[in-house]
Amino acid sequence: MKDSLGKFINENREAFDSQIPPEDAWHKVETALPKAPKQIFWNSVSFWRVAAMILFGVTAYLFISKNHYRPNKQEIAEIQGFNDLEIYYSSQISEKMDMVHRYQSSTGLTEDEITQNLKKLEAMYLVLKDEMKRRPSQDVRDALVLNLLVRIDLINQQLNKLDKPDTSKLTEKKIQS
Repeated sequence: MKDSLGKFINENREAFDSQIPPEDAWHKVETALPKAPKQIFWNSVSFWRVAAMILFGVTAYLFISKNHYRPNKQEIAEIQGFNDLEIYYSSQISEKMDMVHRYQSSTGLTEDEITQNLKKLEAMYLVLKDEMKRRPSQDVRDALVLNLLVRIDLINQQLNKLDKPDTSKLTEKKIQS
């Protein structure tokens, strides 16, 4: 069927090409089309392009300025002061934890609730330290120092608990005697 239609068109090409539309045909087509509404400023493509460029510029500025934050001299001094505290308290913690581990290994005791809490506090400390690196502030510094002090207190409680003689064993020995 396609071949016969193509053959017919090729054979009668001159008859098709000789037809010229009247001069006012295009004018009639234009008047029949619906009128395009006037473009409103908000629907303008150029308006949205400019708005997108401004948004991109502001976003780039904020991103660059946030990443190039430079702490002032007071913040640097606070951070250095915290580093000194951290070194002191960390050495205290490690010394006391060594004592706890030596006692536990010599007596065969396993970890208890205090040791587990110490591990949780250590995890919290690492999160706070990361926050201090990203956004140093007095509140974060105070939270870090408090965390160190609580850990030292828990270790001291653990050492006191380990140093106390087990009263139940003493009473059993007295009863057997």
